[in-house]
Amino acid sequence: MRVIGTAGHVDHGKSALVAALTGTHPDRLKEEREREMTIDLGFGWLTLPDGEEVGIIDVPGHRDFIENMLAGIGGIDAAILVIAADEGVMPQTREHLAILDLLQIPSGLIALTKTDLVQDPAWLGLVTRDIQLALANTSLRDAPIIPVSAKTGDGLNPLISNLQFLLQNKSPRPNLSRPRLPVDRVFSMAGFGTVVTGTLNDGTLSVGDEIEILPSGLRGRVRGLQTHKKKEEHAVPGSRTAVNISGVNAEQIRRGEVLAKPNQYQPTRRLDARFRLLADASAALQHNDEVKFFIGASETIGIVRLLGVEQLAPSEDAWIQLELREPIVAVRGDRYILRRPSPSETLGGGSIVDPHPSGRHKRMDESVLASLELMAGGSPSEMLMQAALALGVGTKRELAERARVNESIAEAAIETLIADGSLIALGESLVITLSQWEDLRDKAIEQVAAHHKNFPLRRGMPREELKSKLKLDARLFNLLITNYELHNLLIHSAGFLALPSHKVIFSVAQQIKVDALLNRFASAPFATPSVKECVAEAGEDVFVALADTGAVRLVSPEVVFRTADYESLVAGIKSALLERGQISLAEVRDLFGTSRKYAQALLEHLDSIGVTVRDGDVRRGK
Repeated sequence: MRVIGTAGHVDHGKSALVAALTGTHPDRLKEEREREMTIDLGFGWLTLPDGEEVGIIDVPGHRDFIENMLAGIGGIDAAILVIAADEGVMPQTREHLAILDLLQIPSGLIALTKTDLVQDPAWLGLVTRDIQLALANTSLRDAPIIPVSAKTGDGLNPLISNLQFLLQNKSPRPNLSRPRLPVDRVFSMAGFGTVVTGTLNDGTLSVGDEIEILPSGLRGRVRGLQTHKKKEEHAVPGSRTAVNISGVNAEQIRRGEVLAKPNQYQPTRRLDARFRLLADASAALQHNDEVKFFIGASETIGIVRLLGVEQLAPSEDAWIQLELREPIVAVRGDRYILRRPSPSETLGGGSIVDPHPSGRHKRMDESVLASLELMAGGSPSEMLMQAALALGVGTKRELAERARVNESIAEAAIETLIADGSLIALGESLVITLSQWEDLRDKAIEQVAAHHKNFPLRRGMPREELKSKLKLDARLFNLLITNYELHNLLIHSAGFLALPSHKVIFSVAQQIKVDALLNRFASAPFATPSVKECVAEAGEDVFVALADTGAVRLVSPEVVFRTADYESLVAGIKSALLERGQISLAEVRDLFGTSRKYAQALLEHLDSIGVTVRDGDVRRGK
């Protein structure tokens, strides 16, 4: 399924030619028929001799309606530039030709229309030479020029044959499994509801699919699909598609929005792009100039930030960063057009290199310019690396989608990048660049080292505290910690993280307090000082360190034993249970010569960790 777009000066016969080719007059608005001029986008369908069906978009030619023309011309496979034989190249001819060139429409032909009005062969020769001069240095410089008359039908067959030849030599649109349909029409049909139309890119749509309208975020479902007025179960990339949507009202959707599957695209207000100012632009482009930005079927106002230059003269190109008033959906490689809001003028255009830059660039930063150059023309590996740097961390599929690289090619390139150490695999799915992994590693070690310095008597930094400091989501943080443990960068124990070199060392004064406290424990191992008394005698940091290092074991907020004594208590209770099958609180008290307070705290602790189970007034082994 291919889509062809017409372009050309007003009243040069675009609509008449589409009607002659398709049998359908594209002027669907009453005002268009009254004025005999296309205001909005019109559509027709044609079956080529080889059986391929082709959609034709007829776009306005009058200067006042050129912005509607931009909404339709961006999603086409080839163009028919219409030039009337009786008038030749006119102002809108040149402007439309410039737009086709800026959008890099890959192929096209010239329809020299209204030949029935010209009887002088010399005049046709002059017009043809004028057209050839206009086409020079554009993407259509090799396009065939076909004389034709929509009125008499002369030349229609050669036009169709040339069109078929152009399309036979064009590769199909890529299927990246990320369908997006820029909406150029939206309406409601009785008995059906909301219908949107556009040219489908980057993936397929099927009846029943859940969809999202961006940037609004409205959700709905595909109720039906039509291509060339035929019902379809699936729509393929490059097809002119009508989508019947359930769950969203027509009044809620605007032309220029994008229909996509949920969670596959993120709207943006900032873009990095390459831009070329047209040679016949009326003035240089200045930093912070206000422009109209056109991409897909959308338009919005934006501000141009020139990168690396102070101003841009006609015919020059440069890197720019666009700050947009309204969010749009774009991907790397999309073509766009800029126009001056007032007085109205097409300035130029180019391609999107990064639809989601991390922030506002320093205008004269050479590293920024070098990175943009790499992203613009790099190999798959280079583009994947740039995508990885922009994402921070992502799945292999996310890298392929952002870099706009075929998934199978991306898979092989990513494996090579992992093998040579440029990318680090985190688990089975996530990858991160070596530089970013090292940066996160250094920040993690720095944070843990700082915690050791501030709290030298603690066994480590709480895991959740480090996660918060690094500002990472749980999935990435867990994978990083696993990786750090694997490489012996950090030691993880009971929810705490420490450097392998970290040891709790008491000062002389602190050690004296520790020895005195432990002597008290030794003198009465089953009637020990309370936690409050321990803190008062040794200090809170010292007591916490004793617990962290395993010297003492807390069994309740108030009761604590030396670890060796605690283990002796547990062993004695387990032995009694094996012998008797049960044990009471009083029996524990008497067995160890302690008080009810200690015996009760110990048994409740053993209940909580599953060593014992309470059964009335006794405990049994679990």
